[in-house]
Amino acid sequence: MVKLIMGLKGSGKTKKLVDLVRETVEQGKGDVVVIEKERKLTYDIPYQARLIDAGAYDIGTYEFLKGLICGIHAGNYDIEHFFIDNFYKLVGDKSDEALESFLEWLDKFSENEKIEFIISISADAETVGENVKKYIV
Repeated sequence: MVKLIMGLKGSGKTKKLVDLVRETVEQGKGDVVVIEKERKLTYDIPYQARLIDAGAYDIGTYEFLKGLICGIHAGNYDIEHFFIDNFYKLVGDKSDEALESFLEWLDKFSENEKIEFIISISADAETVGENVKKYIV
């Protein structure tokens, strides 16, 4: 399952994501991974969640991000939840087509591996295509 938390800058996306991470860790079902551009959430999320500073890897492309996600999962099959904060800070291409293609791949990966993905994106939810809107919570 893929869910998007989408809104303009300052709309509370990261706070909502952090609350969901805390709630997920408290439930204690499977491992939790949080990917962010910088280590700003170090003291906001519970220590039980694995925080990954994606800025150290200079991601830049959707293909690299796919590889990172697959690699993390290959190293730990107990992961049941991925949270990605500030998605557009990780990838360079902000086009609707690239995002739609990535979300389609991620949805299939999520279904096959039984992993829930929650992603925060700084963008106006009203301007994205229908193929993206179906993931917005």
